[in-house]
Amino acid sequence: MNQNEITRPTVMEINIDNFKYNIEQIRKRLNPNTIIMPIIKANAYGTYLNTRLDVINGFEIVGVATVDEGAKIRNLGYKKDIFILNQPANSEINKIIENDLVIGLSSDHFLKEVQKQNKPIRVHLEIETGMGRTGLSLEQLPSFLEEIQNTNNVKIEGIYTHFSSPDSDELYTKQQIVTFQKAVKIITKQAKDIKYIHTSASNAIINNPEAQYNLIRPGMILYGYETEEGIQEKIALKPVAKLKSKITFLKTVKEGTSISYGRSFITPRESKIATIPIGYADGFRRELSNNGQVVIRGHKVPIVGKVCMDGFMADVTDLDEVEVGDDVWIWDNELITLDEIAHKCNTINYEIISTISARVPRKFMN
Repeated sequence: MNQNEITRPTVMEINIDNFKYNIEQIRKRLNPNTIIMPIIKANAYGTYLNTRLDVINGFEIVGVATVDEGAKIRNLGYKKDIFILNQPANSEINKIIENDLVIGLSSDHFLKEVQKQNKPIRVHLEIETGMGRTGLSLEQLPSFLEEIQNTNNVKIEGIYTHFSSPDSDELYTKQQIVTFQKAVKIITKQAKDIKYIHTSASNAIINNPEAQYNLIRPGMILYGYETEEGIQEKIALKPVAKLKSKITFLKTVKEGTSISYGRSFITPRESKIATIPIGYADGFRRELSNNGQVVIRGHKVPIVGKVCMDGFMADVTDLDEVEVGDDVWIWDNELITLDEIAHKCNTINYEIISTISARVPRKFMN
């Protein structure tokens, strides 16, 4: 048997054609010379498209969150620019240099450590415009730029910021844009040949075309899921991922039978109970215990009892036909959506998809 063959009945199916379709929908909104930097952090939001060199080779630059993520992509054989969105730690400088990674920079402490190196390092300066996270304020910029000019190994290739609320606060976003424009003027007076200027992640790409500059950072919209309610009315997207498993055990139990840990569900009648091998160690949330549904044979059926580490139970009594081996869709993007699951778990779709664990195989379609 091929050791790489997928044998586990639980799998996330990844539709590469849908990913490419979403790219084209985004591209239609851009100026001709605007570059798309796909955000493929967190294993490409849980899809593992970051492992597909044939997919990411189509981009001149890709964005990740951590140095380790960047090194992994470099080791796969990606030879173009890899940008680290977040301010790295001092301990990661050698790995940054060894893997020729481009980093977001806004820390005095980090800059001082970089200055001790003899090898060049490429940076995008991050500007704090109102996110309240990392970034250089307008007041810090002059002294920070002067410090960079005192070293020969730091090359400023980009300027960027991160919008806080482009999906919900138009006025605040416009204020952020104004602050960023001031920063760009300050930096470009002293630093020449800036390659990339960027502000826009998924929501700003849709809502703030005036802030496009020459590079954008699409994240969740690449994967076809909502970043704000009603986004499908603004841009046509196709979901990239489906999560499914199979029934591995069926039994008929009497009325009054307790199901799973803690006896939180007692059958109200004679019932047929299916066991499905995906649990919270796979990222299937415990909040769905006695709360969620799954799709079997085109019908929604309830999850009953507490979700276990490696599996859960569903009540299939009302299905006319059901067998061991039947597909069980956790989300199929039709009868059950990722957003529906996120709502039941009191979180956002980003968290649900990005935390499906590595032990769930990814099966690439197309």
